[in-house]
Amino acid sequence: MQTFKTIESLQSALGDAAGGTLGFVPTMGNLHAGHLALVARARAEHDLVVVSIFVNPLQFGANEDLDAYPRTLDADSSALIDAGCDVLFMPCAEELYGDNMKASTLVRVPELGTDYCGASRPGHFDGVTTVVAKLFNIVQPDAAYFGLKDYQQFSIIRKMVSDLAMPVILHGVDTVRETSGLALSSRNGYLTPEQKTLAPLLYQTISSIGEALAAGEQDFMRLTQTGKQRLQEAGFQPDYLAIANATSLRPATKEDTHLVILVAAFLGSTRLIDNLRISV
Repeated sequence: MQTFKTIESLQSALGDAAGGTLGFVPTMGNLHAGHLALVARARAEHDLVVVSIFVNPLQFGANEDLDAYPRTLDADSSALIDAGCDVLFMPCAEELYGDNMKASTLVRVPELGTDYCGASRPGHFDGVTTVVAKLFNIVQPDAAYFGLKDYQQFSIIRKMVSDLAMPVILHGVDTVRETSGLALSSRNGYLTPEQKTLAPLLYQTISSIGEALAAGEQDFMRLTQTGKQRLQEAGFQPDYLAIANATSLRPATKEDTHLVILVAAFLGSTRLIDNLRISV
């Protein structure tokens, strides 16, 4: 595996390797089995696999955990070698944004990022779409792979790619979970042992809602209110729990057949997210 820290050196190497298809997996590092599933999918489908590790300051708010975000580069590099990654790109912030990040051009997708995590984390998705657009321009992949645990994020990136006619195929890969049902996440490492035992209730709650929807229940407000109450009584602080149209992310109506249940909740100081897609 080759490792590059500058755009120039990366593009020079990729230019020399031109000829096959290129699969790309953008990450913020602290890799777990969910990330490695993306790499494995890219490895199976492409001649060259590129992974980026960049903890993007543009998508962190003023009171969020940029400095505390875990950096595990040695372990990440070893895992990527084992997973068959060909090229690792690890730029610094100055390499991507120059000396004045606040003056950098932003890429913003309207509407899809307004609610849910977009409401709770103002500016977050602008940071995501900006860095992903930059990475796509730098790497110029044939396809890119994202985990569907961040379903709103994937929806926004998909619209950006469509609206801007970016020549990249997007693949959303199903969430990898622990045996308890807890979605794998870098932030799970912040949980205490007691919280880790409780955390699977998040997925259990949306799974119960999914079962009710599949059985024909259409009182969306009652389902979400009951779910929030269940989480609160267990010690969570719900941020949102919603049933939405799986494409537009607008609140679901009785005419919608493809739905997504979206949830975010704090367990202690750790913010966990999850989702469940369902057709009715």
